[in-house]
Amino acid sequence: MTSAFAAGGDHRSLPVPDGLDGMRLDQAVSRLFGLSRTAAAALVDAGDALVDGAARPNSHKVKAGSWLEVTLPAPVAPPTVVPQAVPGLRVVYADDDIVVVDKPVGVAAHPSPGWTGPTVIGALAAIGHRISTSGAAERQGVVHRLDVGTTGIMVVAKSEQAYTALKRAFKYREVDKGYHAVVQGHLDPLRGTVDAPIDRHPTHDYRWAVVSGGKPSITHYDTLEAFPAASLVDVRLETGRTHQIRVHFSTLRHPCVGDLTYGADPTLSARLGLARQWLHARELSFLHPRTGDEVRFVSDYPDDLDRALQILRD
Repeated sequence: MTSAFAAGGDHRSLPVPDGLDGMRLDQAVSRLFGLSRTAAAALVDAGDALVDGAARPNSHKVKAGSWLEVTLPAPVAPPTVVPQAVPGLRVVYADDDIVVVDKPVGVAAHPSPGWTGPTVIGALAAIGHRISTSGAAERQGVVHRLDVGTTGIMVVAKSEQAYTALKRAFKYREVDKGYHAVVQGHLDPLRGTVDAPIDRHPTHDYRWAVVSGGKPSITHYDTLEAFPAASLVDVRLETGRTHQIRVHFSTLRHPCVGDLTYGADPTLSARLGLARQWLHARELSFLHPRTGDEVRFVSDYPDDLDRALQILRD
């Protein structure tokens, strides 16, 4: 079998760790080398992952101690920031250290492989904001992120001092992150905490899941209003894992309304006119990185979420 990455690839040889014993080959390669499941499966299909010297299918269950030889693809250049005006993106506050935006739906926080749409960083560049140069090239100044389909308040660091201070504040849970979500059904209890580890979904790319051994993830919630088919909840995050709110409520069997990726009812989503999850970054408060004063920013619901909420109330 011809290797797709033999020329210029990065060759690795190592025994299968005990912790991966019994895992599918594509999943093991994904875990070991930080690849997506799709990329790992393509690598295995190309014959670039040998187990004890032989090519195996993706479904092959690896055994601890077996010798794994992998040829990784050549590194891909990181995506670049392209200045691009973003209709609907509003600058809530800006000074020499930070810029706070109200992010509309359909906008990513920063460029990433495979994403060709608008970004917060590109929008800020287009209107002349100079951002901190700390962090990876494509996400300089980014200290936290919102999903493409999640709207609301987001802060970006402009100075190097602000970047360092805010990264530390988010890491040590010194930032108050408040979200509103509409979830299906009625939570029991009406107020509670979800403490469940999150990591990449074991079988689906671009999804995350509660898995043993994942990163600690803590979500607090409080029901604000109940409707026949759904509930409006206030959500406070202690941690900030990818898709954390969506994963935790899906695990409770109360997915965010409109979130078809995580099991929402498509009939209810259509009745409410939702093409994305009902999830909004409502509030963000933290100590200003230069003055030390507490600052707080609040975002109103965007039109699509407000309409859906009114339909539920009516």
